[in-house]
Amino acid sequence: MLGLLVLVLIIWMVSDTFTQPGASDLSMDFVEVGKYRNENNTGPIKRIYAVAVSDTLWGEMEKYGKLMPHTKYGNTQVFFFLDKNQTPSKISGEEPHFEQNFRKYCIAKFEKKAMGEESFRRYPFEERGQ
Repeated sequence: MLGLLVLVLIIWMVSDTFTQPGASDLSMDFVEVGKYRNENNTGPIKRIYAVAVSDTLWGEMEKYGKLMPHTKYGNTQVFFFLDKNQTPSKISGEEPHFEQNFRKYCIAKFEKKAMGEESFRRYPFEERGQ
């Protein structure tokens, strides 16, 4: 009886591991064009992504941002662009993170800060950003 219970628990944990949500479960396409990760493995990890998207489904972009890797005391930023050809492939760890001419094409930014605080902003480089 105990062996059966252990077997059921193992099957449940394995199936749960393989059924975690991912970007492929979202309602639009995401293509990671550029990324940066600092080489600091002992302190805060900084991750920055430039992602081309197929639509302006804001909720799906926010969900995608929440799926991205994050480390405690680290910072993860995801910049979203509508056209792959207008998405930066070279990302820097320092502001402004990519060439200024790409800012006008950035439609949204997701950020997860050091203590887990999340923010999502539409048109982050325009006055009308939310």
